[in-house]
Parts: sequence; structure tokens; C-alpha cells
Amino acid sequence: MSWSLVLDLLGTFFFAISGSLLAARRQFDIVGSLLLGALTGLGGGIIRDLILGVTPTAFANPIYVVPPVAAAALVFFLLRLVTRLPRTLLLFDAGGLALFCVTGALKSLEAGMNPVAATLLGALTACGGGLLRDVVGNRDPQLFNPRDLYAVPALLGAAATVTVWTLGAFTLVAELSISMGVLAFRLLSLRFEWHVPLASGLPRRRRGDG
Repeated sequence: MSWSLVLDLLGTFFFAISGSLLAARRQFDIVGSLLLGALTGLGGGIIRDLILGVTPTAFANPIYVVPPVAAAALVFFLLRLVTRLPRTLLLFDAGGLALFCVTGALKSLEAGMNPVAATLLGALTACGGGLLRDVVGNRDPQLFNPRDLYAVPALLGAAATVTVWTLGAFTLVAELSISMGVLAFRLLSLRFEWHVPLASGLPRRRRGDG
């Protein structure tokens, strides 16, 4: 088993945890939790692979079933323990985002995509599952939250991956470093409420509005 596969499975698990946590908050049963976790963990990669015109890795490799099942079981049996940390859903979502923007860009490059396309597909891999989770879970998509950065860390991580790959310096250390940098950026953006400016003249909604 390669390190890239391990990191991809870990990202799937983190995203699946966030999906199962949202399912628990919406009082879905264990089946709903498993399905929403699987949709979150696998959705972005499936969309990427369909664009690339290849069989989605989630269907080609049965091992990808393991992370959503493990995530659903963990949340079902240890919900109180998992939710003790504040903003747990966002924490696991950030972990999945950090790993998937790298592995998504890497798989796109390996499929022959040009640097721009690989960067966009890396960001899509990172953001797609979370977007599907929020829509299906009847939650305002985090991707479109005006008080938050979501796509920006993913784009930067994917661009860094493409750059390092193009320079011929991509290694496991580089992969982990980029992922950790994206995770740190995402968590800092949550802590300090960094955001992208709105269109000129539009007031920013306060917390609790709409």
C-alpha cells in the first residue's frame, strides 16, 4: 500500500466523520449516517474521476468502503466522546480538505492533466464532498459562507502540489508538508475569521444573520 493511498484513505475517513457528525445532528439513523459519511468522503473524488474519464477509485478499489463504515461506527457508538471538542465537524472537515487538495491534484497530474486543470481538480476534490454533505444535510454550504475561507486553502494546496510536482521535487515529505500547511491555514482562518472581500458596497452579514 502506497503512502498516497494511505493519505487518501485518511482524508476519506476525516470527511466521512464530518458527514456522519452532521447526520447525527440531523438525527439520521445509522444507515443515513453511513450514506452521508460515504457521500462526503467519496463524493469529491468521484466527481474528479468522472471528469478525468476514468473509473472512480471509490468503485475500483473496495478498500475505500472501509473509511465511511469506520466513521459511521465511530460516530454512532462514541458520539459523546467525538463531540467533546468544540467545532468538531469543522475540525475533521479541515483535515479532509488538507489531504484531498493534495491527493486530488496528484491524481490529476498522473492522469495527464495540465497544471491549471490539475489545480482546479485538486480543489474540486477537496471541496466537492463537503458541498454535497451540506446540501444533502440541509445545511448552508460551508463553501459559500461569506465569513469563512474554504476554497482558498484548497486552491493554494493544489497549486503548491502542482508546482512541486512540476519542479520534480515531489516526495512524501513534500506531500505531508503541503497538507499540514493547508490544515494550519484552514484552522487559522476559522480562529481569526479570515474571509474574502465581498463585492464593493455590500454589507457583510453578522453572525446569526439569515
